Amino acid sequence: MNRPNKRVTVYLKPEYHRALRVKSAETEYSVSDLVNSAVKQALLEDAADLEAFEERASEPLVAFEDVLKSLKRNGKL
Repeated sequence: MNRPNKRVTVYLKPEYHRALRVKSAETEYSVSDLVNSAVKQALLEDAADLEAFEERASEPLVAFEDVLKSLKRNGKL
């Protein structure tokens, strides 16, 4: 089932709004389409980060100092 879009009020910095209007005119995508696309991309990145975090939750914790020593010992720092 296709739900109707929700209307929201978003306050943008004037330079962002102008840039969106220009990009909209150049690409023939609406400002709403551009904002929806950006929000979707940000949420997908968050979902990928959360998935990676969950996959690594069972890994042992390593102290920062130990990682630093290992990187120096292996010539990576």
